Amino acid sequence: MSRSTRKPTKQQQAVAAVLEESGDFKSAQDLHAKLRAEGQTVGLATVYRTLTALADQGDVDVLRTDDGESVYRSCSTGHHHHLVCRECGRTVEIEGPTVEQWTERVAAEHGFTQTGHTLEIFGVCDRH
Repeated sequence: MSRSTRKPTKQQQAVAAVLEESGDFKSAQDLHAKLRAEGQTVGLATVYRTLTALADQGDVDVLRTDDGESVYRSCSTGHHHHLVCRECGRTVEIEGPTVEQWTERVAAEHGFTQTGHTLEIFGVCDRH
């Protein structure tokens, strides 16, 4: 929760820490279960609020799974895309200069400026 002017609570710090330790995309329910298993007294609503705040600040990436569930992952800084395994959730951050160039060209062709985009590629990783 690095960009907030308010000091994060103990529970918020715990949510951020367990998400960072995970490395892969996890649901709020998965994170809540892990926190509870570690003996943390944090409510599911707090987990959701913390994840929403972290996402709004750009500290976590958010994806929607095929069934519509939001999953979260600590992310690196800077614009990037993801390869995500449908089987295990393993995620690899990738850069896409060709995508960036295409996006700028298509936007310009249609008179758009200040564009943004997200790109997630789903497949099955080499571990499966």
